[in-house]
Amino acid sequence: MTRESTPRNEALRTLLVACHRAGIDASSVEPIRLSENAIYRLPHGVVARVSRTGQLQTAEKEIRIARWLEDSGVRAVQVIPDLDQPVEADGRAVTFWRELPSHKYGTSLEVATTLHTLHRLKPPEHFTLPPLNPFVRLAERIDRAHMFTSQDRKWLSQHLSDLETRYTELPPGLQKCVVHGDAWGGNVLLADDGRVILADFERTAFGPPEWDLISTAIKYSTFGAISRDEYVAFAETYGHDVMTWEGFPTLRDIRELRMVTMAAQIGMENAAIHDEAVSRLATIRGKSGPRPWKHWRPLS
Repeated sequence: MTRESTPRNEALRTLLVACHRAGIDASSVEPIRLSENAIYRLPHGVVARVSRTGQLQTAEKEIRIARWLEDSGVRAVQVIPDLDQPVEADGRAVTFWRELPSHKYGTSLEVATTLHTLHRLKPPEHFTLPPLNPFVRLAERIDRAHMFTSQDRKWLSQHLSDLETRYTELPPGLQKCVVHGDAWGGNVLLADDGRVILADFERTAFGPPEWDLISTAIKYSTFGAISRDEYVAFAETYGHDVMTWEGFPTLRDIRELRMVTMAAQIGMENAAIHDEAVSRLATIRGKSGPRPWKHWRPLS
């Protein structure tokens, strides 16, 4: 068994155990995405999400948020009803969802519209959202990123420490609210029937709405993946341009660091991502010139 295949086999074994405990049909299992979490298609329109170890509380939060959004009239991924979940197996949390209709990633305008709605919701009353933590799992990822040299990991740890300090010193901004936590087009989905559906509530929290605006802002400013006109339309649709805020560079740098460590995490399990992780690290260390950096490749 190769190092690359081991995590996938472990996730599949966990899924089968959880399906047995929950009474879910697992007669056919089709992998959809194997990344931070493992996602599988099951019979009867069911999709299962297998977390990494130690994520039971986060999965519980995701289930509560999905039900709350449904009650609030927000189109979002829906949990399988009348099922006590998440199901814990092998130290992982497994959740079961209704399969989405055929869809594609949302555009920047659809992200803006969705965030405008989400950020104006009254926070849930029957449970408390955790405060936003944009640094979750970063130290762990850095410690495990042995594809990097010890000097590189030391630099990353110091960079993380500096960003943590800068985050505590953010200038005043928009009023805190419910934030998605990972608001990019892959989590704001456009169904073929025209519905826009919000997905993935692992990082949903209570915090500065600017954090949700950063992903689209760096899509323009860091990567040049959308035009200035597209970004202006995004900011106007939402009603605020986060790039005009003095705290923008701090949140931008945190998001870029998250993207480096994600590549490192996947690269430790998939050798094909190794070079991309190394390239991203070199870039944020200033070795690729000024932004925009158009050479970053998708991880899937």
